[in-house]
Amino acid sequence: MAKTNLFSLHSSSIFSTFAIFTLLFSLPLACCWNNYLSRSKACILNVTTSLQKITPNFPKLNPPYLQSSNSSHNLKLVQSSNLTSFRYSYYQQNNDHYKSQLVYRVARDSIRIKSIQNRLDVAIEPSLRSPIISGISQGSGEYFSRVGIGQPAREIYVIIDTGSDLSWVQCEPCTQCYIQPDPIFDPSQSTSFVSLPCNSTTCNALDESECHAGSCIYEVSYGDGSYTTGEFVTETITFDGGSSVGDFAIGCGHNNDGFFTGASGLLGLGGGALSLPSQINATSFSYCLVDRESNSTSSLNFNTNTTILPPDPTLITAPLLSNPTAETFYYLGLIGISVGGTELTVPTTAFQIDKDGSGGVIIDTGTAVTRLETRVYELLRDEFRKGTTHLPTTDEVAIFDTCYDLRGKESVEVPTLEFHFAGGKTLALPAKNYVIPVDTEGTFCLAFAPTTASMSIIGNVQQEGIRVGFNLVYSLVTFEPNQC
Repeated sequence: MAKTNLFSLHSSSIFSTFAIFTLLFSLPLACCWNNYLSRSKACILNVTTSLQKITPNFPKLNPPYLQSSNSSHNLKLVQSSNLTSFRYSYYQQNNDHYKSQLVYRVARDSIRIKSIQNRLDVAIEPSLRSPIISGISQGSGEYFSRVGIGQPAREIYVIIDTGSDLSWVQCEPCTQCYIQPDPIFDPSQSTSFVSLPCNSTTCNALDESECHAGSCIYEVSYGDGSYTTGEFVTETITFDGGSSVGDFAIGCGHNNDGFFTGASGLLGLGGGALSLPSQINATSFSYCLVDRESNSTSSLNFNTNTTILPPDPTLITAPLLSNPTAETFYYLGLIGISVGGTELTVPTTAFQIDKDGSGGVIIDTGTAVTRLETRVYELLRDEFRKGTTHLPTTDEVAIFDTCYDLRGKESVEVPTLEFHFAGGKTLALPAKNYVIPVDTEGTFCLAFAPTTASMSIIGNVQQEGIRVGFNLVYSLVTFEPNQC
């Protein structure tokens, strides 16, 4: 079925940003995209191809940039696999082989879920106190950007995250800085660096701030003990092709520590006032997350005039919901899930945002594996197991409790899996997005997990290969399979 790209580029766009994305937590498998047309009950999983693609590869630190575009603003984003050699040498204890790396990453993924829940708890109950003021916990499936900071521009790697608003980079002089592949940004060498005063509106927009010598000081702590502290300033961000955005509010971190996987900082794409989309008044943006092991590229597009017209009715869409207690996160109107053609019998409240702001379903680039409320997950898992009785099972691995020994098999059939959205649209996932290899020997697991948190989260493994768009005018999330 042909689909029109709502977020396609136009030469008259006020603002369009391109990027090259790649998954740090990548799980490439064969897929069957068109099941939502045929309503078949099974997908073919290509086991042989899956195992071939997870062979370790450590390329040189030489990013393949997007060289040309008809857009006036290009954001350089680089395949994160090009940082693998740096990460391997510095974090070698976590990368000895594929399985140990996966176990480590899903453990960090769980910390991120707790961080998001803690932030919601603080928003719902003001009397609670917690150092968690951002949903991010690095190291669990991030995507990287190559962006220029300051004037003249200094290129650095930054993590791209839809679960964070505040952007920041490591800055000289460093009281405490972690190792990064690029030189640490020195604001004294930038002519566009401006400190924000403590009484400024922008400083007051921070979740947590202090004042030192008249300058605004930000502080962000993460669930795994990572943190960044420094001056809150305005700077210039430069995009591919030389175009730039000035007076961008960003943290200049002089005291930073944690597992940030080689990036120099973070670029926040959340829904709050300090995020990149909000600061540039974007009316839409979209991204597509591609395999780390592949050489294919994709883009992060911002476009401020394509949403004047109503969205294409042929697109797969979900309502983009508002949660005033958690403006950072993107909530969507999920109303049901089908496995093998059977819709799960879940309570109508399972995916709803409660009056106090708890519950609901968010879509997130920084969470790897989709988490569902325990009662919903168990229904999904049990229905999936009914459709895989022909496959040999094996022991649990980390958070995955439904695993199979597929050694010696070229391909297998697995049940289809579909998300149903308010408004009548359905997204059928390819097999590669929910049955993943957890080692190089042929062990595959169902890539969903339960959570005791009040909300559910659609992670980046389930988004892989799908262009996900956020129409901020019509409050819609769009899904375009095979549009990377």
